[in-house]
Amino acid sequence: MPSTISCAKLADLFDGNTPFALIDVREAGEYNSSHIPGSSLISRRDLEFLMADSVPFLGTQVVVCDDDGRRAELAADTLAQIGYTNVSALEGGMNRWVTERRPTEWGVNVPSKDFGEKVQVQHGVPEIDAVELKSRMDSGEKMIILDTRTPEEFRRFCIPGGRSVPNGELGLRITDIVEQTDDDTTVVINCAGRTRSIIGTRLLQRMGVQNVIGLENGTAGWELAGYELETGAGADRAILPQPTEAGRASAEEFADRLAEQDGVRYIDVSTLREIAARSDGESVYLIDVRTEQEYNAGHIPGFRWFPGGQAVQRSDEVAVVHNAPVVFCCDGRTRAALTASWYRQMGFDEVYALHGGTAAWTQAGNSLESGSPDSEPLGLAEALDRVRALSPDETQRSSDATLIHVGLSSEFAQGHVPKASWVPRGWLELRIEDVAPDKSVPIIVTCSGSDSRQAVFAAAILLDLGYTDVSALDGGMSAWQESGRAVEKGLTGVMYTPSDMVASGPDRNFADKINYLRWEEELGHKYAPIS
Repeated sequence: MPSTISCAKLADLFDGNTPFALIDVREAGEYNSSHIPGSSLISRRDLEFLMADSVPFLGTQVVVCDDDGRRAELAADTLAQIGYTNVSALEGGMNRWVTERRPTEWGVNVPSKDFGEKVQVQHGVPEIDAVELKSRMDSGEKMIILDTRTPEEFRRFCIPGGRSVPNGELGLRITDIVEQTDDDTTVVINCAGRTRSIIGTRLLQRMGVQNVIGLENGTAGWELAGYELETGAGADRAILPQPTEAGRASAEEFADRLAEQDGVRYIDVSTLREIAARSDGESVYLIDVRTEQEYNAGHIPGFRWFPGGQAVQRSDEVAVVHNAPVVFCCDGRTRAALTASWYRQMGFDEVYALHGGTAAWTQAGNSLESGSPDSEPLGLAEALDRVRALSPDETQRSSDATLIHVGLSSEFAQGHVPKASWVPRGWLELRIEDVAPDKSVPIIVTCSGSDSRQAVFAAAILLDLGYTDVSALDGGMSAWQESGRAVEKGLTGVMYTPSDMVASGPDRNFADKINYLRWEEELGHKYAPIS
């Protein structure tokens, strides 16, 4: 049995300065409905895949939680098996936490969204609603619409005439963009909802950009007002122009001023080495905030890619360990310093920006790495050694085997091997006997995608439970379908209500969008001055 920690001791951790991580191992839908503030979602099925980046030092104090403690204990065992040495399960889980009348919240990436609403309330970030914006567009008013979401989101849909400038790139490139417009041009900032629009607009406010305003509720607000979004925007509006020397100099001057005001600490290459060396005894986050193309072309070894705008939007995914040092880097200092500035404003204490970025690194005689590291999930090699792989032909010939699919419910619905049962990996030990009570009957585990890693991990668990004949479909459902075999679709026969999916963006219906936007706005109410 793994060790446990009481709710009171967990609350003490939040009040102290000790580095620790609180990992909620439930499914995304459960986490979205209610979770402990300060917890990060890493569903049990993702532990081997995400923990190396999320909690880099294996000796970090890790607390895992769920609803009643059962899955947390299983997750604690998994973490111990893949090398984590200081893991405990929250005693009684969320149920005990609530029983003791401790705080909860709902939603995802709440720390960043809460911060965005705080910025809105405290700084009076100017906004325009969709109806007024459409009226001003129709009247021919001079404006540029800058979409601060990711390029991928922008290409799916955008405000008509919008241009992609992700938040992490906005400070570096805005001077050049504005200089190409007339003085009376309005700069409109939008995202999908609220947070990234607020953050982008506030940044330009601080930079002194004139006539800047955020689109209230972003693309969701545009749709709710009855207007159509543009799809498939031209590549010319999705490609970021290279900043001029004058534009870069202006951005760096502003970044230096912000770093001083917000308490961002610049470091040189020598100090970076000292901080990185601390990873032998604590979790340290090294984050490259440039574009993916720049990162892949050459980055400092050990740095993980997380674009600046998304790093601010998803801070609880970037820095999972509380009270851990975070170092940001770019090619110079603007993007790193601006991202670090937001983290300082969010309350992170030990935040650094590498002065000179990758350029300083190479000037010091060091080499860059190219490409995107594809680290092997923790414990995969050991699981592969134990689990037999079956081809689609062998799987089809195993007519007496029990077939289970351990992927997401949406993946199961999109297509699974005929007669397979859905047994989500996070619940595997607790539900496998419902479909396979006899441990001597052959079991074939399947999953979605072009690899069988989730199935391999699940099969290894079944072997640990005493099942004697367990194998995994080699190549996953991609191999099955590529071999020309039929699939079943839908959730027919599923014995449990799926709790692993959360509708987002375009997948939300209008009612969900309204509730979501109202929830975001209400986060800021507590920051309003008391009249």
